[in-house]
Amino acid sequence: MADEKIRLQKFMADHGVASRRKCEDMIAAGTVRINGRIATIGDKVNPHADTVTVQGEAIRQNVQNVYYMLHKPRGYITTMHDEKGRKCVAQLIEEIPERVYPVGRLDRESEGLLLLTNDGDFANALTHPSSHVPKTYRVTVRPAVTGGQVSALADGVEIDGRKTLPADIRVLESDGGRTVLEIVIYEGRNRQIRKMCEAVGLTVARLKRTRIGSVKLGMLKAGAWRPLSAAEVRTLLQAAGKRKEHHAVL
Repeated sequence: MADEKIRLQKFMADHGVASRRKCEDMIAAGTVRINGRIATIGDKVNPHADTVTVQGEAIRQNVQNVYYMLHKPRGYITTMHDEKGRKCVAQLIEEIPERVYPVGRLDRESEGLLLLTNDGDFANALTHPSSHVPKTYRVTVRPAVTGGQVSALADGVEIDGRKTLPADIRVLESDGGRTVLEIVIYEGRNRQIRKMCEAVGLTVARLKRTRIGSVKLGMLKAGAWRPLSAAEVRTLLQAAGKRKEHHAVL
C-alpha cells in the first residue's frame, strides 16, 4: 500500500546499512536496487513488499536494534570500508554479530568514544544539527593557553565562515609549553575542535573524546567495545532534545 512506503535511505539506515547520509551517497552511486531496478534519490519502498539490495546483497528484514560504544584508537578512520586500504573501525568490531555503522565521526588522529548502531532513527537523533548533544573531549594543546584564548574558545570562533556555538572550557593541566583542556561542544562540525584551536593559535597534540551526553568512555581499553545499556540509550535520546548552558573556567 502506498501509505506504507518510507524513504529508501531511512529504510536502509533502519536496517543497519549505514547512516542516512551515507545511504544517500550509495543510492547516488547506483549501487542500490529496488526489486532489481537501480534506485534513485527520492525513491520510497514498502518494507513489507519490496526487495532492496546493496551491491547485490539483499537487506535483511526484522533486524533487532543494537547499540555499542567503541574506544577508537589513533590511526583508524571512522568508516566501515576504505578503498585506500587504511585501517578503519570495521576491523575493530568484526566480532559484533550485527551489521552496525558509526554514529558521527572521529578523525584519523583522534581517539576515544565512538557510538555504533543499526538504528537509523537513533543515529539521526544524535547527529542532526538541531540536537546539540554535548560531546566532551580531553585536548592537549601547544603552546600554553592564555585566558584570552580560553574565553575566545568558550564564546565561539569563526571556522569555515561560520561561528561555532559557545563551548564549555576547563583547564585540567598546564605545564611549560603544553596545556590539557576539557572542551565540551554542542555541535558536530568536521574536525571542529582542531579548527577551533587553530583559530586561536593553538596546535592540538592529542584529542580524545571521553563522553557523549552523560555516557562516559570510562575504563574501556583502546580498540575494545561493549554494548550500551538500555539506560544509556535512553539518556542519549533525552540529551538529543536538550540544550545546556555554557561557561568557561580558567
